[in-house]
Amino acid sequence: MTSAPRAARPTPPPISGHQVTLEGLRAVAALAVLVYHVAATAGSITNPAGARWLFNGGQVGVPIFFALSGLLLYRPWAAAALDGRAAPRVGTYLRKRVFRIMPAYWAVVVCFMLTAGRDHIGDLVTWVSLMTLTQTYVPDMWWESALGPAHLGQMWSLVVEMAWYVSLPFTAAALGWFARRKSTADVGVRARRLLIGIGVYGALSFPYTAAMFVQGRHPLMGLWLPRFFVWFAIGMALAVVTVWARLDERRPVAWACRAVSDSWAACWIAAAMLYVVAATPATGPVTLQVPDQFWTSTLHLVVGGLCAAALLAPVALAPAGQPAIGAVLGNPVMRFLGRISYGVFLWQLLIIVAWYEAADRVFRGDVATDLPLMAAASIAAGTLSYHLIERPVQWLTRRDRSPRAPDPAPSS
Repeated sequence: MTSAPRAARPTPPPISGHQVTLEGLRAVAALAVLVYHVAATAGSITNPAGARWLFNGGQVGVPIFFALSGLLLYRPWAAAALDGRAAPRVGTYLRKRVFRIMPAYWAVVVCFMLTAGRDHIGDLVTWVSLMTLTQTYVPDMWWESALGPAHLGQMWSLVVEMAWYVSLPFTAAALGWFARRKSTADVGVRARRLLIGIGVYGALSFPYTAAMFVQGRHPLMGLWLPRFFVWFAIGMALAVVTVWARLDERRPVAWACRAVSDSWAACWIAAAMLYVVAATPATGPVTLQVPDQFWTSTLHLVVGGLCAAALLAPVALAPAGQPAIGAVLGNPVMRFLGRISYGVFLWQLLIIVAWYEAADRVFRGDVATDLPLMAAASIAAGTLSYHLIERPVQWLTRRDRSPRAPDPAPSS
């Protein structure tokens, strides 16, 4: 009597190359931020009538962006720590990040300074801080909010991203050293140590958040990188799990990845519920004019991070070609929006604030009529940015692609 054949090991998730579903998720994040900015500028979020407060949840686009960066950019270092392959060359990695992020961003800054910011066009400090993505580190500038000029307010998150890009090689080196301290050929042992290290790294966000509310601390601390370690750590942990699932065939890691990806509907329902919680004052005031508190600031990190994890995990852990997720996030429309999502993110607030000011409708708008117009204008600007700036620069940088440093789909 022959024994029943063993069930085939499920296909592990991909750990390199271009993943269209992640590109589609990037589009979701960019559109969520767009909806939030339109609703905030229109005054709908603070309008007590109806359920307009739900637009406040659009801020979850930021933790989604950060978690995506953690997944895509840390993954080559996770692979190096787990299977001994060469780590990315730091110089090549940083050069690619600069060319991916800065040219299109510089175009937005120049456009802003020639239009809405023309009264400060001769201010060298303004130019230097904006062009180097350091505006949230400079106190007592002329803009009304710590985020920066109103037309560029969303760029605070790009400042955080850039700081994380610069710190990632050092963080990855420290995590790799910790994972390899225990001499073993067991990839599972190294993976667990990496996950422990990433957990500690992410947990640093919470004492830092507490320090923000110690009397006398710098008021801009809430916009600096350490507060958001936990959101990047979510993607970094997923990167470790995906590599682990590929390398270790003795453990049921690939089965766990398949279970999460097959539960994508439940995960996304949970994300929708967390979105609603994130929209409430429990995670912070709905207006920037009201000071935040320690507990609401902490819940903002926790709820936003959990929402991003629930959205991203089934996508990151799914095998290539998962049909349901591919149909939602990998269809031609979402792939197009994902490709241009960085440009949509960059140009949206300059367009939104300029239009509302020109129409004299700031805080007196109507999302139902304004959102389609602002979305169309932002998508058009993002499309032009992609084809005229981003794509040509990417083509130039690919000419010297190094085999030692696999470069996943660029993160916005």
